[in-house]
Amino acid sequence: MCLNAVPSPPAHPHTSLPCYKVLTFLLFSFIFSFCLFASLRQFRTPKPEDYNSYPSTERSQAGSTRMLPKSERRLTILLWTWPFGHRFNFSNCSELFDTPNCHFTTNRSWSQKADAVIMHHRDVYWDTNSLAQLPRPPSQRWIWFNMESPSHSPNLGAMDHLFNLTMSYRRDSDIFAPYGELQLLSQPQPFSIPPKTKMVAWVVSNWRPSSHRVKYYEELKKHIPVDVYGRHHLPLSMDMLHQTVSQYNFYLAFENSQHKDYITEKLWRNALSSGTVPVVLGPPRENYEHFLPPDSFIHVDDFASAGELAQYLQELSRDTERYQRYFQWRRWLKPVLGIGWAMQVCRACHFLQRTEASYHVVPDLSKWFV
Repeated sequence: MCLNAVPSPPAHPHTSLPCYKVLTFLLFSFIFSFCLFASLRQFRTPKPEDYNSYPSTERSQAGSTRMLPKSERRLTILLWTWPFGHRFNFSNCSELFDTPNCHFTTNRSWSQKADAVIMHHRDVYWDTNSLAQLPRPPSQRWIWFNMESPSHSPNLGAMDHLFNLTMSYRRDSDIFAPYGELQLLSQPQPFSIPPKTKMVAWVVSNWRPSSHRVKYYEELKKHIPVDVYGRHHLPLSMDMLHQTVSQYNFYLAFENSQHKDYITEKLWRNALSSGTVPVVLGPPRENYEHFLPPDSFIHVDDFASAGELAQYLQELSRDTERYQRYFQWRRWLKPVLGIGWAMQVCRACHFLQRTEASYHVVPDLSKWFV
């Protein structure tokens, strides 16, 4: 509404506008500016902290998209074969890794619908031509799964350009699946060393006289008594393993082959979980120290010969104070086994739920996995 205290002469129609038209123009301009500002805000440069809050999307059967937090992303993972033919019960991944909404199946009718397919190397290496011909959705990830060393992984060259994710004991795998790991305790805890009455134990099932570990054992036993358990040796049931090994001062955690990061249950389950000091033969000491404190194990490479190692073990067994130093780390750390097929497939789901999709292929798997 316009109010004039003094009447004014009439304005020329081409030099002025009625007041209601001016108000209409201003109102329209305000609305247009507000909408433009709101639209431009959607295309602002995101701040670093925004990347942590971006939700994932889920497409419904109707084709619409709704937003979901990553932790709610439902995944279906096809296990192509039971590893080595061993059936197992799939676990609730929420209990193992706080990873809900993981659905596993071995039904190959899901091969075109599953988010990922896990293929165990030792069960598919002989039929890679058929695998290469399988139809495969562009967004589906194929996971090469292997817990064996390169020495026991045939036909690796046929795996090149076939998979886009790796899962193994190697620390540089896409999905790291160790045989064991150390868990940090919430507060220091006392550790009681089991009573020791014997010297050295070794549990071995795959006995090959020509192998490096058997040859080393043959030299070692010339200088120190070693009790060998397993096939063709002293009998030992699995339920008596820890009780038996815990009586020994030392345990020979000898790997069947020497490769990067190949540190198996021989160390984690047989030695550390039994409360004895492992004597390791495998990758170099520096590699073991990526997994363990340096004063928690004895490496054969630290000695010029098996005879020198035997002499050190005998001296250490007689020196209680020095021997106990190999257990000081147990106050803060606890060895935890990482084996179990159900746990490993849950690792895969945990990785997929927390990692943005990346559909690269592994071009030189045979050169990497050595």
